[in-house]
Amino acid sequence: MTPPAPFIFEFLIPLGKIIAVILYPMVMVIIMIWLERRVVALIQGRLGPNRVGFQGLLQPIADAVKVFFKEDIIQRNADKLLFNIAPVLVMFSSLLAFCFVPLGEPIRIGSYELTLWIAQSPVGLLFVLGMSAISVFGVIFGGWASNSKYPLMGALRSVIQVLIYEIPIGLTVLTVVVLARSIDLVEIVRAQQAGKVWYGFLMPVSAMVFWISGIAETNRAPFDLPEAESELVAGYHTEYSGLKFAFFYISEYAHMVLVSSLVVLLFFGGWLPPFANVAALSFLHKVPGFVWYLIKIMFFLFLYVWIRGTLPRYRFDELIKLAWKWLIPLSLVNFLVVVLLKLLL
Repeated sequence: MTPPAPFIFEFLIPLGKIIAVILYPMVMVIIMIWLERRVVALIQGRLGPNRVGFQGLLQPIADAVKVFFKEDIIQRNADKLLFNIAPVLVMFSSLLAFCFVPLGEPIRIGSYELTLWIAQSPVGLLFVLGMSAISVFGVIFGGWASNSKYPLMGALRSVIQVLIYEIPIGLTVLTVVVLARSIDLVEIVRAQQAGKVWYGFLMPVSAMVFWISGIAETNRAPFDLPEAESELVAGYHTEYSGLKFAFFYISEYAHMVLVSSLVVLLFFGGWLPPFANVAALSFLHKVPGFVWYLIKIMFFLFLYVWIRGTLPRYRFDELIKLAWKWLIPLSLVNFLVVVLLKLLL
């Protein structure tokens, strides 16, 4: 008779990790929807949701139930195939990218090492960036298939925005790859552990450019031009309703979680505790790595909300100028400096 241990380790644990990776961004989306409403309300002197559940904690659940029963409306002259594929493609790419995102250090269970990620690949970082970029196709399909001018304009804006800001993101990621000598997200975190310093302190320009470009890639304020309600009603998803609209809505927050995770993994030590070399703070190592990872990404997710409630939206020409006149030259010079210092030192 086959012992249960191989069945548990070879089937149940991988299945559990797959389910966890699917649920993790969904739970974070629920938290972020509530947090954003409350924080922006406080910034603007309002109360925010406070009726459904304690302090409005169940408001995202109530919204989900409402959206589930909403009527699914499709424009008469819309391309139904692309119209239906677009939200699924956006949602699929958002969730699949988390397969290579490590959520913490491995946990030892007897002789078995439980890794807090589904897959580890030598090119895991490229896979994550590639999957996150695929979502722009869903935006294009949604805007084109709606057969409406406002969604089409939003889709075109999104294409231009993603293409422009992929350049500084790529250049800043290369600086991390040069230092870590790896494109594996797990190995990048371990390289920061071995070097005893986070790359965000060694390369603050890379961290800053990556963060700004990440905000633009996720179409968040002040770069939310593809769905600017003052100009385009709701942009590329104007004609969507019900669950299809919810897919676009959820994928936006899932991309926020993904970008925050990448900032933490590439520049701020991932699951590593802060001040690892200070003997007086050695007690910080007793906190599980997954907890440190959550604390760090929640900080950057809070910055997302804070920026939205503080800064006005860019004009589209200002958006392009920011990338071509500042971020791309700055990231290019930064990359050359990092490479030269790496060769000389």
